[in-house]
Amino acid sequence: MGSKITIGILIAAIAPALACAQSDRPWLDAKRSPDERAMLALAAMTTDEVIGLLHGPMALPIPLPGRAPIQLPAEAILGAGYVPGVSRLGIPSLYETDGPLGVTNPFDARRGDSATALPSSLALAATFSPQLAYEVGVLLGKEARAKGFNVLLAGGVNLTRDPRNGRNFEYLGEDPLLAGLMAGESVRGTQDQHVISTVKHFVLNAHETNRHTLDARIDRAALRESDLLAFEIAIERGRPGSVMCAYNKVNGQYACGNDWLLNDVLKREWGFKGWVMSDWGAVHGSHYAVKGLDQQSGEQLDASTWFDTPLRAALAEGQVPRTRVNDMARRILRTMFAVGIVDHPPQKGAVDLQNHAAKALEVARSGMVLLTNNGLLPLKSTTPRIALIGGNAHIGVLSGGGSSQVIPANGAATRVPVGGHGMMAGFRNEMYFPSSPYKAIQAAAPKASVLFDSGAFPADAAALAARSDVAIVFVTRHELEGYDIPNLSLPPHGQDALVEAVLKANPNSVVVLETGNPVAMPWLDKAAAVLAAWYPGQEGGQAIADILFGAVNPSGRLPMTFPRDEASTVRPKLPNLGSEMGADVGVDYLEGADVGYRWYHKRGVEPLFAFGHGLSYTTFKYDTVKVSGGKTLSVSLAVENVGDRIGTDVPQVYLTSAAGKPAFRLIGFQRVELQPGERRTISTVVDSRLLSRFDEARGKWVLDKGMYSVSVGKSANDLIVAGEVRLFN
Repeated sequence: MGSKITIGILIAAIAPALACAQSDRPWLDAKRSPDERAMLALAAMTTDEVIGLLHGPMALPIPLPGRAPIQLPAEAILGAGYVPGVSRLGIPSLYETDGPLGVTNPFDARRGDSATALPSSLALAATFSPQLAYEVGVLLGKEARAKGFNVLLAGGVNLTRDPRNGRNFEYLGEDPLLAGLMAGESVRGTQDQHVISTVKHFVLNAHETNRHTLDARIDRAALRESDLLAFEIAIERGRPGSVMCAYNKVNGQYACGNDWLLNDVLKREWGFKGWVMSDWGAVHGSHYAVKGLDQQSGEQLDASTWFDTPLRAALAEGQVPRTRVNDMARRILRTMFAVGIVDHPPQKGAVDLQNHAAKALEVARSGMVLLTNNGLLPLKSTTPRIALIGGNAHIGVLSGGGSSQVIPANGAATRVPVGGHGMMAGFRNEMYFPSSPYKAIQAAAPKASVLFDSGAFPADAAALAARSDVAIVFVTRHELEGYDIPNLSLPPHGQDALVEAVLKANPNSVVVLETGNPVAMPWLDKAAAVLAAWYPGQEGGQAIADILFGAVNPSGRLPMTFPRDEASTVRPKLPNLGSEMGADVGVDYLEGADVGYRWYHKRGVEPLFAFGHGLSYTTFKYDTVKVSGGKTLSVSLAVENVGDRIGTDVPQVYLTSAAGKPAFRLIGFQRVELQPGERRTISTVVDSRLLSRFDEARGKWVLDKGMYSVSVGKSANDLIVAGEVRLFN
């Protein structure tokens, strides 16, 4: 009884003080709207405090040529970025981390700090599961928050326009519907944890070669129907706090200073309420403020801290209106309140690494794509002799490189220095996560003789394969931010020759791909099975074994087309290959909105594997397809598992003609798990933009009246006719 009285007295004593504090700082009242709170806070800020929110450094004491390392305040967390807040007003600092594949720790700056290392974004996209994307976003948000961060630089939405882009593994494939939904759900999951998430890189960061000077040239309407549509869907779905603009130019204007992109499209037409932050080193002048950029990130990587002294001068001279500077700060403040980083600041603490590892394993299993299988898979645990060859499979699984590189939480990674030059040269280390396929396969076949050969000498590998019942060849290709790959072959050290030798020695051979992009496969017709494992994350070795031995039924579907070779792609030669660093270069995206599978379909080019392709150990049947129309269209179909094991399918719906004219694009999909013999009806209502064309002159989507045809199937190249309906606008 006494303790209750004491607590009551204490509350009564401090209540007036709390009420006074809230009265003095009304923007801290969580009952008010984010817009009202932002305006109240802004009104209380000095010019110095406003300007202070508009720029910040990369939070790493890295020496740059001709400059001393920056001095960070004690409160800064070493990572991607830091923007000081306004402590007297209760406005927190921004602590930013890279994180699409896990919370990063560049160069181990926070000594010994690791995180759950997720599979590549392409692996996530291959799940075709927005729900799983949301759960990944939740995981990222929880880990970021537990480490003290309140901004996650995630949400990569750039479409795959070239299968040699070194950063494709960070993105979500070639289709705007798939990429937009997956990115939006991931962002939503993160922000539900009170961590601000970006979407990036706005827009057309489709090549890494000379990305700082590249001019991406494209018809505006085509851009609206492709890359911009992916961002539009992601922003609608996830409501990200910030959009990060790209390094490259778009139609002659740098993306971070592109008035049409940032002001006209993003803010006015789409009504984006958050703020636009620059990519690190992507600002070229204080005038970017009037072009729509709200915050300069990684300021020491630019020629000047443009949004500090130069912006003050531009403000004093009337070149940048005070109303615009206030709007920049207001957008940042509003997002802080809307996402909850003011009311729910990060709390450093323990991370549930066991459950997060299980989620990483689930993504890896769900995203691996079985490309071919002549019946060899799944392997039997009683197989007497198994040869494992190449890919450092005895060590672990490969990851992609660059700013998204994660230090895995499940043990020490193995680094192989690659070397080279360029801004990202410091990241050129092949990193193998300690999830050994060799150990996992030994555990899956405990009575087997499992022998490993490095693959250094194809003759030795072939000899081992010849005296084994099954051979599993692991091939890798390290890809990373800042560098494109020149072709689709398998470097280094003659991996194609290795595969050829093994397949010739033993026809019961499986090839496992650990890459960030499609691969040319001159040996494909000789392989018993091929599994695309992507960069499978810290639990990748276990996931590979689970798929190969049938503990898990493969269910991944390709989020990008696998071409036969470079000659069959839209640009047979990598654009700007060999250009001097910093040279002015450009790419004409003449394919327009026909990205990936749409380009192949329109030109009748047969790919190696189509968008949406993926095999299973069971069989699915579709029937009772119904299509109805009106102002948009709806499609329903029955899916039945007619095989003998549980499995997951991804029925896909494609538009095949619009208002009597040829058309082809994904307009719907759904991931569905079925027991043997189970039958389920699924349905989708189509976003009308996927049936429309964008009229740039009128600034609107136009749905033409007429007949619209729809097909459903298992990939872009495996369709059955569903029907047609008449639509009216």
